[in-house]
Amino acid sequence: MFDAFGGGDPRALFDVIAEDAVWRVPGTVQVAREYRGREEIFGLFRATRKLTDGTYRSELRWALADGDHAVAVYRARGERLGRSLDIDQVLLITLRAGRWQEVVAVPTDPDAFASFWA
Repeated sequence: MFDAFGGGDPRALFDVIAEDAVWRVPGTVQVAREYRGREEIFGLFRATRKLTDGTYRSELRWALADGDHAVAVYRARGERLGRSLDIDQVLLITLRAGRWQEVVAVPTDPDAFASFWA
């Protein structure tokens, strides 16, 4: 998933994220909302790249999973409007049939996240 997001095999995103998945980004910044369905979620990914002039990167640090849930911690980095982001973020993932069905994206430094996306 993280390799695909970074420009690797984009087909992997289709294989991992369920067509009717829900992705939540908490907060009040412009990217914070509930994204319903693969197309809206992919729209979030495109917006993230566009808003950062392609500098946004995510690097998986570690993950844990069982048959129903997964947790992924990744390093989020990017540049935007003269501001830099370099924080860990957490994805809380509910799985269904091996695909990501519900995701909550949680920044470990909410103030840095909000400042970057403001």
